[in-house]
Amino acid sequence: MTAVLDTDSSATGAAAADRRVLVLGIGNILWADEGFGVRVVEEFHHRYILPDNVTLLDGGTQGLYLVNFVQEADDLIVFDAIDYGVAPGTLKLVRDDEVPKFTGVKKMSLHQTGFQEVLSAADLLGQYPKRLVLIGCQAQDLEDWGGPLTEPVRAQIGPAIEAACAVLTEWGVPVTPRTTPLADSEALLGNDIDLARYERRETANASGG
Repeated sequence: MTAVLDTDSSATGAAAADRRVLVLGIGNILWADEGFGVRVVEEFHHRYILPDNVTLLDGGTQGLYLVNFVQEADDLIVFDAIDYGVAPGTLKLVRDDEVPKFTGVKKMSLHQTGFQEVLSAADLLGQYPKRLVLIGCQAQDLEDWGGPLTEPVRAQIGPAIEAACAVLTEWGVPVTPRTTPLADSEALLGNDIDLARYERRETANASGG
């Protein structure tokens, strides 16, 4: 699937090394493509080393608990499963004021706060990121409880990471490829919910093993 990226931006120039940058993946890995954002930051951590002023965060479904992280960020990149009304697996990048229109394709319950509310809360508190980028992937399946990412969405993990690397480079943030594999103890997700173990378990369950 070809990625559709809108790279127009008024935010140019190198960011100072002391700018606080948050790279955030949100979503629920238990609902198939809803887990896209979390899986992207997980793989990002496997592939790249980021400087100390950058925080890479699995935001999961924490809702308003993420407000403090958003408030502390000068610049924010968000990965999420999005409903753009286009073909499944289409990747799209939107910026700044356009972002709240697209965040939060699905709420799994009345108690789950959408990311729009997180952004609104940060804005009301007077601490909103100066630069904001959403890298979203059109979901195909949000109803498969316990299921893995669908193939069109999974195929966009790598392109989403590279899109984020391009944005970070634009902001003056160095992104360094890892030269040695990440140790299990350094993984972003543990407790057998990392992508490889999770999908092996789902395959075994589906086959009755």
